Amino acid sequence: MKRLMTVLAVVAAVFSTSAFAADSCDTQADAKKLAGAARTSFVKKCEKDNPPTDAASCEARATDKKLAGAAKTSFVTKCEKDAKGASAKTTCDTQAAEKKLAGAAKNSFVKKCVADAGA
Repeated sequence: MKRLMTVLAVVAAVFSTSAFAADSCDTQADAKKLAGAARTSFVKKCEKDNPPTDAASCEARATDKKLAGAAKTSFVTKCEKDAKGASAKTTCDTQAAEKKLAGAAKNSFVKKCVADAGA
């Protein structure tokens, strides 16, 4: 029962983060009334912390950034790769939690798990 509660808590955290990421980082920056370097820094960190979950999200971000041609293709390719890696990391983190790993053992497990998922 305790294991089930842990898994449910992790799943809830992932979905709440995804819902938070649904608001664009620019919208969040607007809400915080950020400008200049503070805005740029916030948006970069926000996008890094909240990678898109699918190809459509990557296309939407490329459109928001007004990218076209090779720049858009390059951005979407990298974005999709990052999204796949984030998804694998989330899955691996969940598995580590189920195994009750912590510290170096958890880090090692997650690193190997993500590498195996990419292969």
